[in-house]
Amino acid sequence: MPPLDGITVLDLTRVLSGPYCTMLLGDMGARVIKIEQPGKGDDTRAWGPPFLEGESAYFLSINRNKESVTLDFKHPEGRAIVARLIARSDVLVENFRPGTLAKMGLDYASLAAQHQRLVYASVSGFGQTGPRQKEPGYDAVIQAEGGLMSITGAADGPPYRLGVAIADIVSGIFAAYGVVNALFARQRTGRGQVVDVAMLDAVAALLTYQAGNFFASGSVPVRLGNRHPSIVPYETFAASDGEFVLAVGNEDLWRKFCDVAGLDLGERFATNRQRVTQYDELRPLVAGALVRHPRQFWIDRLTAAGVPCGSVRDFQELFADPQVRAREMLTELEHSKIGALKVLGIPVKLSDTPGTLRTPPPTLGQHTDAILQRDLGMSAADVARLRTHKVL
Repeated sequence: MPPLDGITVLDLTRVLSGPYCTMLLGDMGARVIKIEQPGKGDDTRAWGPPFLEGESAYFLSINRNKESVTLDFKHPEGRAIVARLIARSDVLVENFRPGTLAKMGLDYASLAAQHQRLVYASVSGFGQTGPRQKEPGYDAVIQAEGGLMSITGAADGPPYRLGVAIADIVSGIFAAYGVVNALFARQRTGRGQVVDVAMLDAVAALLTYQAGNFFASGSVPVRLGNRHPSIVPYETFAASDGEFVLAVGNEDLWRKFCDVAGLDLGERFATNRQRVTQYDELRPLVAGALVRHPRQFWIDRLTAAGVPCGSVRDFQELFADPQVRAREMLTELEHSKIGALKVLGIPVKLSDTPGTLRTPPPTLGQHTDAILQRDLGMSAADVARLRTHKVL
């Protein structure tokens, strides 16, 4: 069985950071019950094009292994149903602005006394504490305020956000990591706890060696394009027919690279320190050698010599790669409306208790009747009445 088999997650999240967290938990076997707004659902159901048979490609990318229940928990009867679902859950995940759920008695402080084993995960822009806790969190804003954009882009150009919503995604990863840690702690203590993840914290944590360089030197990192601040040559170079990445991470690799490239640079660039400090002199020499041949010429020879390198590939090339296929990072799920739905695979491979792709992303409210009747014991008439009154 997957490692989180038997764990039930009540998912009150929407958009990306929270749904990414709950998808990761679902991939590892947790049962995820996603609560969505009646008639509308998660905001991302409307994000597009593209759509597949009316289903948003964005939503489909982050909501597999979940059950969808439509429920207005602002309504007293809806809130009562949420309370019954919480009583059956191990984990609650939410990504509302801090204080929003407290108005409905659905914050951790209101629930903890009655549900001592509940792990309560909150993802927000700035966290549950601090002077900015009430501010909303949007990925582009957090990439900017978290310092990431200041080091992303060409040296002589404007700052750029990454091509994916990395602030949302890494916050979801850290939230899932926090949930699993809290569940592990619960085995010892018998108590749940709060998992508080701020998008700003998550992006700051990504700065790693760039922050370390700043702490050590006091020099504010700047945009360097594809160049690495501490390793040379470690960036994109142009071959005669396209770009590829060269990653020379130590002196042994440097010597091997020079042999393959036919460069005799003597002792001037023998150490990484010399190559970093004399970058402006070295780069044209390396670039001049590499532009003479196609990139596959270099990739074949450098790979054979053990020098890390790779083409700058588009998605078509990436997902045609036999390695990606062998690692099952492209797979399919059978969707009730779409048929065969291509989805990304699970990146964490566990040898004994692997994660599983069990169910496709749900249609809106697909599991409402089944969960209310089977799990909560409601009658079909009760469910119909609630739907008539727009609670469902």
